[in-house]
Amino acid sequence: MSRNFKIGAFVTIAMLTTTFTFYFWQIFRTPNIQLDKQTSFALLIPEGATYKTVLDTLNKHNVINDHISFQFLAKMLSYPENVKPGRYVFKPNTSNYQAVKKLLSGVQDPLRLTFNNIRLKEDLIERIGSRFEFGEDNFRKALNDPEVCRKYGLDTLTIVSMFLPNTYEIFWTTGTEKFLDRMHSEYKKYWTDEKVAKAKAIGLTPVQVSILASIVEEEQARKVDERPRVAGLYINRLNALMPLQADPTIKFALQDFAIKRILNEQLRVKSPYNTYVNTGLPPGPIRVADFNSLDAVLNYDKHDYLYMCAKADLSGYHAFATTYEDHLNNARMYQAELNRLKIMK
Repeated sequence: MSRNFKIGAFVTIAMLTTTFTFYFWQIFRTPNIQLDKQTSFALLIPEGATYKTVLDTLNKHNVINDHISFQFLAKMLSYPENVKPGRYVFKPNTSNYQAVKKLLSGVQDPLRLTFNNIRLKEDLIERIGSRFEFGEDNFRKALNDPEVCRKYGLDTLTIVSMFLPNTYEIFWTTGTEKFLDRMHSEYKKYWTDEKVAKAKAIGLTPVQVSILASIVEEEQARKVDERPRVAGLYINRLNALMPLQADPTIKFALQDFAIKRILNEQLRVKSPYNTYVNTGLPPGPIRVADFNSLDAVLNYDKHDYLYMCAKADLSGYHAFATTYEDHLNNARMYQAELNRLKIMK
């Protein structure tokens, strides 16, 4: 074998080695996640998903730049046989190796669940159920199941009081039962022994506080600083065995939240939520009350007011009164302003 041949063979092998080394370096380390106008991409892999399912999802969202190199490395690392469900967040410029190793690890990224400003249980179901693998149907079934609700000391009407508006980090694959357990643990964190004692001193249970807080929040959604005063008025009425006569409960009973002016005929609607006809609290919250509203009830303003109506200046605050005569004067001024503005319903 000639010397030139040996040199040529050596050079060829060196070039091939360099080429393959560079190629493998590209496969492993070169950024391969492309995101157009996105800061990140969340890959959702449901339980029982296959490698093909993962590829189809990535292709659908056009996330992978070089499909051949990604699949080559995935097979080299045995990912097709080890697909794990979960939610995996990828950022731009992620390499094949980083992506596949993350998927292989099964260490998923939690989603940030935020919910607030929710009136109806169905709204809660849609807002939360749509975010998790368990879906809206399973969540709806759970919240309408008396046995499930009883586990948490609640019923199908009061179960919404267990959900405290906030931001939570929870895994996408969390099951319905574990999710409800988490919400219940957050509920118990709020309801400390001190708060339970406060509620008892008022003559209310935690659930009843949530119901009253929901009415207070609906009555005064804009001016948070007035909520303790509104809560005090309702507590005065409860103690006097007077109907609460809360307009928001009429809107809830009618399932019409666009009403601006409650008419006499609407006050006669047959519903356990009609606080003009029925004394005491309605059977469940009329919205998911926030922390501020719960605190407003537990720390209500102590005063003698029994009546209130919206202020005629339409500032968003209420005019309070201790006598019915004063209340009628306040109400006439408010009604006159509505008439002037031609607000009829």
